[in-house]
Formats: sequence, structure tokens, C-alpha cells
Amino acid sequence: MSASGDCEVLHDTQQHVGVAVLNRPKALNALNCRMVEALYDLYTRWDADSSVACIVLKGAGEKAFCAGGDVKTVVQQGQAGKVHEALRFFRSEYRLNHLISELRAPHVAIIDGITMGGGVGVSVHGTFRVATERTVFAMPECGIGLYPDVGGSFFLPRLPGGLGMYLALTGARLQGVDVRHGGIATHYIPSRLLPELHQSIVGLGPAARDAAALGDVLSAFEGREALPEGQLASNRAAIDACFAGKQSVEDIYAACKRNGGQWGADTLAQMSKGSPMSQKLSFEQLRRGASMDLASCLQMENRMVTRCVENVGSDFYAGVQAVLIHRSGSPSWSPASLKEVRPEDVQAFFLALPADQELVLPRQTAKL
Repeated sequence: MSASGDCEVLHDTQQHVGVAVLNRPKALNALNCRMVEALYDLYTRWDADSSVACIVLKGAGEKAFCAGGDVKTVVQQGQAGKVHEALRFFRSEYRLNHLISELRAPHVAIIDGITMGGGVGVSVHGTFRVATERTVFAMPECGIGLYPDVGGSFFLPRLPGGLGMYLALTGARLQGVDVRHGGIATHYIPSRLLPELHQSIVGLGPAARDAAALGDVLSAFEGREALPEGQLASNRAAIDACFAGKQSVEDIYAACKRNGGQWGADTLAQMSKGSPMSQKLSFEQLRRGASMDLASCLQMENRMVTRCVENVGSDFYAGVQAVLIHRSGSPSWSPASLKEVRPEDVQAFFLALPADQELVLPRQTAKL
């Protein structure tokens, strides 16, 4: 395989199938700016090459597809006064998310292992997402003082019932087949079948350009065994009752308290660890994103993240330092409670930026 981004992205073309591998296994394939920009350049070339029928994205090693973005580096850059570099990562990431949604060739992400944050962004907007029994999905941003970005504004409100809001506010993990049952993965295939699946995709050759034919291959592999039931179904009624159709974060907390069971108590405990400001922002972004297209959602998220990164006293800096750098696990949030979060402060995150700071995305192209 060839390499890009200091060997952190490997790539090859096999019988008209472009194969890319996120290659930072010791860092659980977490994305840094080099990787994001290398992948963007690679995908742009493949998208312009009519001989590339489809694209397959994998993660190196068996632990992770991609555990997210390298936000530790982003925070360190911001603290060093390099805010432009810190924002470059997010803006490059959002452009890549948008590009994946617009690729002419079908995109297959093999989300085998940990798939969180930025790893969700480089998979969920593509044509197909293949989960395995090792998949662990989460959007844990509220726990580090951020919000579910990488297009979370778009895909989370489109999950069934209250699931998207639940995942956003709690950072809850879905494992294995539940990622399929939740509508995040399009297929569930045991990891032992992945080498054979790869050969079958490559074996399609130019026919892999046909998303229906490619989908038939994936469905045939999924159909070899009955789908396990998973754990999500047992909690779906409670999730929907507590998180669907609520008018505020406070309403969600109240509904969880009324639940009365262990699930409600555990959910409240998990939410209570997150940043109150992040939870308010997440609720508002999902409310808005439900009626917006992906490009508009990413542009909205750029406005939000710019405010987070430019303010080195924000919960984002406090959260990353406590949870990921010092590993104390106890960020000092400001404001410290939901009742202290002022509505006008939430709305300020969504205001337009100066023109040179807005996220500029290429015009949408017609897919073949």
C-alpha cells in the first residue's frame, strides 16, 4: 500500500476498488489534521478518477476503526495561542465529512472496533457502514465540554425515536449488533468474515460502482447468520419516553427521574457527568439540525466550534484537560448547572461568523 500523512493513512487501488486504512493503531486510529487532509486529498483524487468504482475505509489493528479526533493536540494548540491551527483541524474534518456524503462512488466503512466522534464522521455519511461484534459506537462529546459534531446535528435527529438525543446527551455506548439495530450501521457482519467480504467487494471490479450490487453483496454476508437481538431493544421504550419530543434538557432529566428504574438512575448519573452548557448546546443543535441538510449542519457546527476553541476558558478546554490529559475525570464546568446556563449564551454559539471564518463547502455535485 502507498502512504499519505506520514504513513498514517495507507491506500491502494485493487481491481477498481480504492482501499484506505487509518494507520495509527497505537492511538486507536484517532484522526489528526494530517490524516484528515490526506484522506480528503485522496478521496478527491479517487472521486475524479472514473476507474475507481467504490471506496472502502478501514482502521488498522483489531481494537478500533477510529476512536475520534486528536482533541488533546487541538487543546494544546489553542492554549499555545495557535487558535487558527486548532480550528484548521475541525474545518478540515467537516469538509471531509461533507465530501464523503457527496462521493460519486459508493463508500463502505468497516467500523470494526471502537468508532467514536471523528470516526463516526468519516463513516456515517457514506453509503454503507458495516458493524461487527467488536464495534463500540459513541458520541461522547458532552463529557469533554464539546457537542456531537462531525455532522451529529444531521444524523442524530434522524435516528429512530429519542435515540439520537439519548446518544448525544449521555454519550452512551452502543455495542455490536445494537449499532445496526439503532440505524447507525447499514449492515452487521461478524469480524471473522471481513477478509472474505473484502475479496468479494474487490471481486466486483467495475460493478462495485453500482450501489445496489454492492449492497446485495453486503446483505448476502449479513444474511448468512440470524442477527443477534442485542440489548438496545429492551431499553428503546424508556429511551423514547424520556428523550423523544421533549421541549428542553430539563424535561429530559425530569422524565428520567419519573422512570424510577435502574435504567433511569443510570442515565441520570451518566448525564450528570457532562457539561451543562454542552447539553444545552447539543439539544439546540439537534433541534435545529432536524430540518437542515448536512452542509448547513456542518456550517452550523463550525460556528459552534469556533466559539468553543477561541475561548480558552470554555468547558471544552476544561473537559479535555480533565478527562483526556490529566485523567482526573472531574472537570470543573462553567456554568456548573443547567439552571445557570443562560438562553442568550446558548444562542450566541449559533450566530454568523465573519465571512473569512465561515465554513465554505464545494457546491453539491450530481452523483452518477
